Amino acid sequence: MDFTMNDFRLDGKVFLVTGAVYGIGFEIACSLAEAGARIVFNNLTQESVDLGIDNYKKAGIEAKGYICDVTNEQQVQSLVEKIKLEVGSVDILVNNAGIIKRTPMIEMEAVDFRQVIDVDLTAPFIMAKAVLPEMIKKGGGKIINICSMMSELGRETVSAYAAAKGGLKMLTKNIASEYGQYNIQCNGIGPGYIETPQTAPLREPGHPFNEFILGRTPANRWGETADLAGPAVFLASKASDFVNGHILYVDGGILAYLGKQP
Repeated sequence: MDFTMNDFRLDGKVFLVTGAVYGIGFEIACSLAEAGARIVFNNLTQESVDLGIDNYKKAGIEAKGYICDVTNEQQVQSLVEKIKLEVGSVDILVNNAGIIKRTPMIEMEAVDFRQVIDVDLTAPFIMAKAVLPEMIKKGGGKIINICSMMSELGRETVSAYAAAKGGLKMLTKNIASEYGQYNIQCNGIGPGYIETPQTAPLREPGHPFNEFILGRTPANRWGETADLAGPAVFLASKASDFVNGHILYVDGGILAYLGKQP
């Protein structure tokens, strides 16, 4: 079949994105809604779910939110069943929920290390495991894992996060390997340094970290959440049906660049 721009459309597809009340997950959800997908998201509390629904309404999007702890397998299985009954079985899953703890490795408690691994790696496993059976039955589906440049690089104070994201990269490849035969594509998006409210203090002109990032990025700027929209729609759509087990780094070229010569 010849390619058409309709291959990027997601009309009627049920899209579940974890933890997408704001930030990267919210931007990805908005972009998929623009392409026609029906948006479903989760968060830990009713307060956060209500905030998310309000944020989507302000963006002109009707979204359905659920309370769910993505590290709890029983809650996740119940969530997926509830979505199937109330909206439809999940066609596209984006594992967006994540945490980071910036602590030097020798000062980090094992319980904190395990928490990061649980949220950033074990939860995507649990989520994927929950949606895969229906995807197999329907003859296809899309799973997108939000990875990180830390799946390729190390940096001070992020040992748990880097370990989790490195594991998530390999989980992505393994899901593709194991379930590609069912027309299921599992890929990752690896954001670079993105402008968010959390990074605002670091982006002040003259801040050493801001200068460091600009000097390491060929694009000479921080990324915007909107930079992730196109890659997300591509990986969620029919246009990427022969792309599997790939991590698409949206980083302005950092991973290709050694940095400015002194």
